[in-house]
Amino acid sequence: MIRSVLFVCLGNICRSPTAEAVFRKKAESAGLDLTIDSAGTGSWHVGEPPHPPMQKAALARGLDLSTLRARQISRRDFDEFDLILAMDQSNLKNIERVRPAGNTTPVELFLDYAPDAGRKDMPDPYFTKQFNLVIDLCEAASEGLLETLVDA
Repeated sequence: MIRSVLFVCLGNICRSPTAEAVFRKKAESAGLDLTIDSAGTGSWHVGEPPHPPMQKAALARGLDLSTLRARQISRRDFDEFDLILAMDQSNLKNIERVRPAGNTTPVELFLDYAPDAGRKDMPDPYFTKQFNLVIDLCEAASEGLLETLVDA
């Protein structure tokens, strides 16, 4: 049974904190008591809040990211979370490099939960400036993830 979910992107300042906030809101609305967090594969932004343009786009959609702070994924996360979701295939490969030997925690692509999105990789709005698209994709994938967890 999934009781904890970790969302992971590159720097933990755009995609994964947005996914965390979107999924937390949906899980709470559904009455699910889950541990939800986010992290990055890199250490460049550790301790920083989400990227200001991402915060602005999220706030316009009713999501407050201001209290979140970037952190880097660690080996401990594989023991603390039941499911780790990567924002793109590069993140997934980097997550697997951190995996402790013998650990079996599932690591999947977040957008696999949004098959109608027509893509596997969530674009990185830090570079693409597609902040609203990322929110839309997080909404769609969160709905799919929520359906999977409720049906389990």
